Amino acid sequence: MKTKNKNIFYPKLSYTIYGLLYKTHNSLGRFKNEKQYADALEQLLKENNICYKREKALPQSFVGEKSKRNIPDFIIEDKIILDIKAKRLITKEDYYQMRRYLSSYKRKLGIIINFRNLSISPKRVLNTELIKNL
Repeated sequence: MKTKNKNIFYPKLSYTIYGLLYKTHNSLGRFKNEKQYADALEQLLKENNICYKREKALPQSFVGEKSKRNIPDFIIEDKIILDIKAKRLITKEDYYQMRRYLSSYKRKLGIIINFRNLSISPKRVLNTELIKNL
């Protein structure tokens, strides 16, 4: 896969993840819960030999923060944070949550996916703190 824009982070891995997300949605439909989608996606990640961590607590982002405050659904290839939703709408709070994950774990790219929609549309979220100097 070739990409025209050199500023896209992890294009090949993102493309693969998107394919697995679409496959999950096509298989389960739009009325399951988040854990069911995560279980199905985890199986596909295993089948495709993609390294991941599921529901791993991120490091503390400041002194005094209690542990296990930030727990994303998946960290894929130690590069992309994936957060699964199954609700009517993605909200600003969902974006803020992803920004917290990215900031805490010092990663460039997060993906939010809402499986409740008739057709899915993964949302890429960038960690502007890390990429502003690129």
